[in-house]
Amino acid sequence: MKTTAPFYSIFRHFTLRLTCAALFFGLSGMSRGLDEGLISTTVVQDSFVNEFGLQAKYLDASQQANRLSNITSMVHIGSIPGALIAFLLCERMGMLWSMRQLCTLWMVGDIVVITASGKLGQIYAGRFIMGLGIGQAGVVAPTYLAEIAPRSARGMLVSVFGMSEYIGIMVGWIIPQSIQIIVAGLLIMGSFLCEESPRHLCRVGKWDEARKALGKIWGLPDDHNEISAELEGIKGQLEHEQECSLYRSCVGSLKELFLSRSNLRRLLFVISSQILSQWSGANSLTNANKIEAYAPEIFSLFGIDGQSEKLFTTAIFGAVKFVASLLCAILLIDHIGRKRSLISGIIVQQVAMLYIAIYLTVNASWSGDESPSSKRAALGAIVFIYFVGIGWAMGWNTIQYLLNAEIFPLQVRATGSSLLMCFHYVNRYGLSKAVPSMLLQNSLQPEGSFWFFSTMTFFGLLWAWILLPETAGRTLEDTNGLFG
Repeated sequence: MKTTAPFYSIFRHFTLRLTCAALFFGLSGMSRGLDEGLISTTVVQDSFVNEFGLQAKYLDASQQANRLSNITSMVHIGSIPGALIAFLLCERMGMLWSMRQLCTLWMVGDIVVITASGKLGQIYAGRFIMGLGIGQAGVVAPTYLAEIAPRSARGMLVSVFGMSEYIGIMVGWIIPQSIQIIVAGLLIMGSFLCEESPRHLCRVGKWDEARKALGKIWGLPDDHNEISAELEGIKGQLEHEQECSLYRSCVGSLKELFLSRSNLRRLLFVISSQILSQWSGANSLTNANKIEAYAPEIFSLFGIDGQSEKLFTTAIFGAVKFVASLLCAILLIDHIGRKRSLISGIIVQQVAMLYIAIYLTVNASWSGDESPSSKRAALGAIVFIYFVGIGWAMGWNTIQYLLNAEIFPLQVRATGSSLLMCFHYVNRYGLSKAVPSMLLQNSLQPEGSFWFFSTMTFFGLLWAWILLPETAGRTLEDTNGLFG
């Protein structure tokens, strides 16, 4: 069976409704990017440092670092319960109203932060509320996009969510905090141009509404063969799941996820993908808040510091990753398939990680050598840092959201996606705390950390090569069956 799509077929079903869905749900990924871009520049501004006592004399160095860490990581902490409650709201409210309420939480949290006026507790509270909304976006948007997408374009539509994070980083570097209120408000208004997920409507028994919604999204008559075939596939899966189902409640959904061997196998599969992807180091390396901690000696050789360093690590870095993810979404993910796209991205990331690890290992013995060969090697390391970002954008960053949206059956999709994204945010928070310690002289040190990341990247390559089935070109229901 041919599972990949000809390039022209990717755009065959693109209508105004589908484009609106791609924009207003896909661009919700800007929420996390905007926060990363904004907070990385905000916390170093003198006015912010003085207003919230980040360098207060009554705090020692450890307490100052802890206060800064608490401010920057509070969105991640809020994202954990946000991801957990997302499945409850998706089940009760549907995808459209779930999107509207998460954008409202994001706006409210941002307003609380903007009006803090030196109140540290209010900053914490506001960023936690923002996290509640941002955490839900990682569940709601990819799931909705996967459920409404034609099989030939599902990879590209879900990729918009991951891609938009980089847009947020680029925008957040230069635009004030209030941009988040504007973006969230636009997403709420834009959601009224979208249709409810047909699969959600089918799950709650509104079959006629589901048929009409799918017809509007795909630009086809309600009685078209493709519409009927898609609904028959959904009906068949629902009937099968209801025969095996424990309960229809949210508690029953959790029980079904953990007590069904096939669903538990799916959950463990995507958890393993999260561990391998996050601990491959690319997400930590390409995070604008951390790159200067990894290789300050590389940038200092070229006088790249202060605002110039921030330009390299936020705006330009975000632009490079955005272009890489855009090209992957349009040219690779649906055309050559998920498996080959992921393997290609991992190989790029692996080569780049190996070079950086070798450079840092050798450079440790050069002790200040600034010869032409040393500078060329350092320049190569800078280039390969960008290639790590390119490989990540082509591979894991796209697949992690797509796999999450494709793998679970309809009855437990929101539940499984929520639990996985909760693990995703816990993992990211753990990385933000663990990586600085890994870099210390009495720990792995920078060179040892990159050898560790390179090893994890290699294990990820084996995982993709051996275990990942190809899902491109299949219906969502057929895709679920591959993992059962």
